[in-house]
Amino acid sequence: MDVLLVLAVDVSRSIDDDEARLQREGYRSAVSDPQVVEAIRGGMIGAIGLAYVEWAGAEYQRLVLPWTRIGNAPDAHAWSEKLAEAPRASLSWTSISGGLDFSRTVLAQAPFEATRRVVDVSGDGVNNSGGPVELARDRLVAEGVTINGLPIVNDRPTFGRMPPIPLDDYYRDSVIGGTGAFVIVAEDFQSFGQAVKRKLIREIASIPATAEAQAQG
Repeated sequence: MDVLLVLAVDVSRSIDDDEARLQREGYRSAVSDPQVVEAIRGGMIGAIGLAYVEWAGAEYQRLVLPWTRIGNAPDAHAWSEKLAEAPRASLSWTSISGGLDFSRTVLAQAPFEATRRVVDVSGDGVNNSGGPVELARDRLVAEGVTINGLPIVNDRPTFGRMPPIPLDDYYRDSVIGGTGAFVIVAEDFQSFGQAVKRKLIREIASIPATAEAQAQG
C-alpha cells in the first residue's frame, strides 16, 4: 500500500445528530470523490489501506470500518456505502488522547504493509478526558506515524465553554506531529466535506504545504 490511513473521528456529545451526519457524509463523499480516487491510483502501488475509527471520552473508541484496500472507484464507492450503513453513536467527553492510542493499536493490527502511516484526527473540541494528548501524539510520532488534524471551528462552544486557545492553534500545538504533519481547518460542519477532500488528497499524494498553496493559487 502507498499509505495506511486511520480516519479518527470525534463523536463526543458536543457533536449533535445533524453534525454527526454531516461528518459521515463528508467522509463518504470525499473518499469516493474522483479526485481522491485519482490521487490513490497515482501512487507507486495505486492503493491505500483505510480504517475508520470513532472516539469520544477515554472509555469509548470503536473501529467502525476495519482495514479496507481502496484502489479504484468501485472500492471507494463500496466503502462509502458501508459507512452509510454503520450505526452511529454520540456520547460523553472528548479524549483525543484515547482516540490516538486506539488508532495506534489499529495501525499495529493492519493486515497491509505501507511505507507511510497516517492518523487523520477530526474533532470540534480540546482534550478533556483521559491522558495528556501530547504524550499520545509523541508515542505515535516515535513510531514514525504522521498525525494530521482537521479541527472543526464552529460557533458552538463545547459544553458551554470556549476552548482556552483557538482550536486550530490547539491542534497545531498539541495534536499533530510527525513528518509533513499539517492542519486543515473546517470552518463549520457544512464545509467539512470539502476540507476532508483537500486533506485526503494531501495525505494520499504526500503533497507538501507549499505545493498545495501553489496549486490553489
